[in-house]
Amino acid sequence: MRIGIITSGGDSPGMNATIRAVTRCALDRGIEVVGIHEGWQGVVDGGDRFEPFNWRSVGGILQLGGTIIGTARSDAFRKLEGRRQAARNLVNAGIDGLVVVGGDGSLTGALLLYQEWPEHLKALAEAGAIPAEKAENPVPFRIAGLPGSIDNDQFGTDMSIGADTALNTIVEAVDRLKSTADSHQRTFVVEVMGRRCGYLALMGAVATGADWVLIPEEEMDARWHFRMVEALKRGRAAGRRHDVIIFAEGARHSDGLSIKAETITEILKNRLGVEARVTVLGHVQRGGSPTPFDRSLSSRLGEAAVEHIAGPDPTPVMVGLIHNQPHATPLTEVVAKSQAVNTEIEQGNFEHALELRGRSFLDSLELFKTLARSEPKQELACCGRIALLTGGPDAPGMNAILRTALRIARNEGQDVIGVRYGFGGLARGDIWDIGWMEVQNWINLGGSELGALRHELTDDEIPLIAQQIRQWDIRGFIAVGGLTTYKQVEKLVAAREKYDELRIPMICVPATIDDNLPGTEICIGADTALNNIVDAVDKIKYTAGAAHRAFIVEVMGRRCGYLALASGIASGAEMELLPEDNATLETLLRDTETLREGFRNGKKLGIIIMAENAFPCYDTQLVRRVMDAEANGAFEVRECILGHLQRGGVPTAFDRIQGSRLGARAAQQIMADIAAGRADANVIGVLERGVVVTSFAEAMAQMDWVNERPKEQAFLQWRGLADTLARPGPARGEFRPDRSLKTCQV
Repeated sequence: MRIGIITSGGDSPGMNATIRAVTRCALDRGIEVVGIHEGWQGVVDGGDRFEPFNWRSVGGILQLGGTIIGTARSDAFRKLEGRRQAARNLVNAGIDGLVVVGGDGSLTGALLLYQEWPEHLKALAEAGAIPAEKAENPVPFRIAGLPGSIDNDQFGTDMSIGADTALNTIVEAVDRLKSTADSHQRTFVVEVMGRRCGYLALMGAVATGADWVLIPEEEMDARWHFRMVEALKRGRAAGRRHDVIIFAEGARHSDGLSIKAETITEILKNRLGVEARVTVLGHVQRGGSPTPFDRSLSSRLGEAAVEHIAGPDPTPVMVGLIHNQPHATPLTEVVAKSQAVNTEIEQGNFEHALELRGRSFLDSLELFKTLARSEPKQELACCGRIALLTGGPDAPGMNAILRTALRIARNEGQDVIGVRYGFGGLARGDIWDIGWMEVQNWINLGGSELGALRHELTDDEIPLIAQQIRQWDIRGFIAVGGLTTYKQVEKLVAAREKYDELRIPMICVPATIDDNLPGTEICIGADTALNNIVDAVDKIKYTAGAAHRAFIVEVMGRRCGYLALASGIASGAEMELLPEDNATLETLLRDTETLREGFRNGKKLGIIIMAENAFPCYDTQLVRRVMDAEANGAFEVRECILGHLQRGGVPTAFDRIQGSRLGARAAQQIMADIAAGRADANVIGVLERGVVVTSFAEAMAQMDWVNERPKEQAFLQWRGLADTLARPGPARGEFRPDRSLKTCQV
């Protein structure tokens, strides 16, 4: 079998990671790969646009933005004659299927080519352009689409390739703007991309704590600007020193005309008396190195695309990510439903357009409207207090959880207090009332503004906690942290028989870079840590490649290998050493032999990602000495222990948004428990079906307490992919680049 791969339409970060994954996963299965340059135009042109790919053709491209095979919009392919010429080139090159990476237009073109394929073969055979037997009982042309667009506007996937990188670019830019805006009490208007989709604008607003957002999916009545101005006035009166307005390029007035940045600044000048500054981020959102999330997403979807195209089902599909799992959706459904949203917006059916975007999008819009308020909707009611605390160690994104939980609860009239320094602070009564505006700028801060320390509750402290609960009239508490936090909650639950004050609802929210908690597939903070690791490894690769070195990079995670495996995939590491592997000295020697052979065959650098507890008895220094001794001069070995660097810095867009979602769900759940008189202990987490609540007892039963990690870890399914991508060459043969590709030009 031989397949082609094209990247079409607007480029997006992560396309090169997709090319790499498709090529290596296909070659590993014995499938030949052809990289087709310049998108659909390259398919029409044929000739030297078709390049045979081997294993090394895609080496060193994982961290590059854009696409090495280029992309272009093709007018010729939009016409029947152009698609027929494309079919001719594909047949004569012996290509049986295509992996198409792009947006709506690219995938619509792929579907059209598939539907017309028998007709094209018949016409080409009659004209003598292809052998007649090719048109007799034609085998269906195989199509696997992948969503490559920063707009994230395609049906059939929760995230498209490139959207996370674009979103982080927006968040970084707005963070910088807020610094100067706060200093000068200024108003900034920020225009972001997205065409007819408001995903980047909305999620950017949630992640940055913006004060107003304009998106295509929400109806703008004739007085929308009055409401905006009044909201900004209230914010300034409440003590806010600056305003940030984010609007999507596709936002429209009630009459359907596009909203321009100049229009917004003119409104602010005339009605608010402020000189607003405009920042149009433009194509900077599309450029740069892809985030680890986009690299991993591209790799996982690329593998799934190859599996589909090589499988028995000839149905053309788009492979997307749904509930963190690759999922194939028929291309007919993807194209129809993606275009339906644009049609609804064009016709002014905004309510239906929001429904088509999905429940998560609508929930995020409602969440933003609450978070952007300058004061709560309701006055405080006499219903006791909810306590917020963070247990150590800290994790990026904790403040997003706290900010959201407080505002969601206070908006409903529920009083909220903060506990400094976790459970020890609760026992000491280190408690204070948090105001609405106090958390205004918490969204982009690392660590925890409440303080997060490791603390083991003693028997003497539990009655003190019961006393504080009674004194402060605490009706429930939300504990944000890692495994030690969960263990302290377990102690309080067990003490309920002795202390009635502890019979209140308790909710744990997972926040740890170790990603080793039950009841969730991802913990807040892990994405930021992953970004820090991959950023460091990208830099290490330059010095390693210059001196024929192998670097052992030690990462955190306790006895969980998530950070090691995920960073290995995202950085293109040669191997990952995980605690789950139960590695021995024998396996280490075998891995060193593989690495030595790679260097002798032309490899310039080697990256080994090692989890901090990968070996029960060997530390990183010993592993380095063993590998150095066994390298036999083929390469040098250096070590790099990243340590607390992984935990530092501002949280990523992912951690801010997911933290906000979990914080909102925790506040809603605990208020419902208080209203119903329940004393449940629960865990909030992200699972395949979305943000879910799991009983505390059920969650703790999921733990492997010997290794302090869940018994089932979803990320381990990526192990095979990591091994395939890291091989020095395919296991079952490789496409020979000297094999001719016969294509015909117009």
